[in-house]
Amino acid sequence: MSAIPVADDVLGPDVPVLSLAETGKSLGVSANKVRQLLREGQLIAVRRDGDLVVPAAFLTRDGVVKGLGGTITVLEDAGFGRTEMLRWLFEQDESLPGATPIQALRTSHGSEVKRRAQAMAF
Repeated sequence: MSAIPVADDVLGPDVPVLSLAETGKSLGVSANKVRQLLREGQLIAVRRDGDLVVPAAFLTRDGVVKGLGGTITVLEDAGFGRTEMLRWLFEQDESLPGATPIQALRTSHGSEVKRRAQAMAF
C-alpha cells in the first residue's frame, strides 16, 4: 500500500478540519476509503497535532465538493505539491465568487477555478 501524501499545515488555526473517521462518517464510507481518496488525489490531508485531518470545506452534505478532485489533478499536472495546492485553494482572491478557490468550488464555480489552475501551469 502506498503512503498517503500529506500537505504541511498551512491553514489558519480557525479553519475547521475533520479526522479521517469524521470525514468517513460524513461521506458514509470507512476511514480506509478516505485514505484511498487521499492517495488517489480526491482529497488533501494535513497533519495537525499528530493526526491526519481533512479541511471540512472539502465536504458538503452530498460528499466531496464537486470539482475538487479535478482541480487537484490540474494543479498536480502543473507541478504543484500538496502544500502548494492547499495554500492556493484557501488563498484569498477577491475576483473569485466566494473569495477563495475552495469557496468558489463550493458555490458551483468549478469551471472558473479550473481555468485559473490551468493558466498557472503556463
